[in-house]
Amino acid sequence: MTQLKFNHHLLQQEVRFGTGDAAKNVKEAVEALGATRPFLIASEREEELAQKVTNGLELAAEFNDVVMHVPVEKAEEARKAAADAQADVLISIGGGSTTGLAKAVALTSGLPIIAVPTTYAGSEATAVWGMTENRTKTTGTDPQVLPKVVVYDSELLSTLPNDMTIASGLNAMAHCVDTLWAPKADPINRSHALEGARLLRDGLAELQETGSTQAREKTLAGCYLAALSFSSAGSGLHHKICHVLGGTFNLPHAETHAIVLPNVLRFNAAAGERAHVDRLAEVFGTDDAVTGLEALYDAIGAPRHLAAIGFREADIPEAVERIVAAAPKDNPVKVTAENITELLKNAL
Repeated sequence: MTQLKFNHHLLQQEVRFGTGDAAKNVKEAVEALGATRPFLIASEREEELAQKVTNGLELAAEFNDVVMHVPVEKAEEARKAAADAQADVLISIGGGSTTGLAKAVALTSGLPIIAVPTTYAGSEATAVWGMTENRTKTTGTDPQVLPKVVVYDSELLSTLPNDMTIASGLNAMAHCVDTLWAPKADPINRSHALEGARLLRDGLAELQETGSTQAREKTLAGCYLAALSFSSAGSGLHHKICHVLGGTFNLPHAETHAIVLPNVLRFNAAAGERAHVDRLAEVFGTDDAVTGLEALYDAIGAPRHLAAIGFREADIPEAVERIVAAAPKDNPVKVTAENITELLKNAL
């Protein structure tokens, strides 16, 4: 019997969770950090919401030019704006792209981040940063970019369009599934992943039926556990594929993750590592994990086809070349040009 050995790193982060408490929690977090010159990062789409959340704070400056996949040039603009404003804390209010831009600023400035998510992206719970240059997305891990405080408020997600709710929630589910076979997977992050998947399954299904505050809270809690698991386990095959599709072909982040996920689960489940697959099947309440995930997709009307978000068959060869080069060497199924081509054709 193989002896159990692993090293698990715990992240230092405060989580403030409360419906209707975002403005109060952000103000208290700024004060606790001893900051006096907060720099707000929020897209134009989130501007009205951001003003409500930062009500009562005197902002040093604001930056709203948020672009998907964090182009390097936008990161440089935001870094300069924060430096010019003599900011001493970053407040990001928005989805994964907004959090990602705040991380890009923190990476070079060391400024602490207070992250206020308005989607189920999960970036706020990880020390992973990502930026895109010359059609290539580069990612890395640095404790400096981990938000010091995360403020969760389900009220902020009450107006999130249904299609984005579904895609964003399944992006979080992808963190859970990818963790099972990730390079640094261990019993602790797998436990987070499985409980996160259960909360996401229940929350997403209930959101379609009731749209209740309780369903949003359940989904947010699942989102955090999912991201926590991913943060310590690292990027598995699923995330490597999606980073290529997003960075190189500029596909929308959440939708790409949602569409690719069932294909990667089916791909890795074929390896026969029954322990992981069976535990995930238990979460879905089915005999088979792939069947369980597919049933959830059917129930919530999940996106299915890469062609619907701009990917073309002609893009497959370049995508395959990049994915094979980036794929984890210890993935349970050996990654080849042939089987990745088949996976992308199925997802197309």
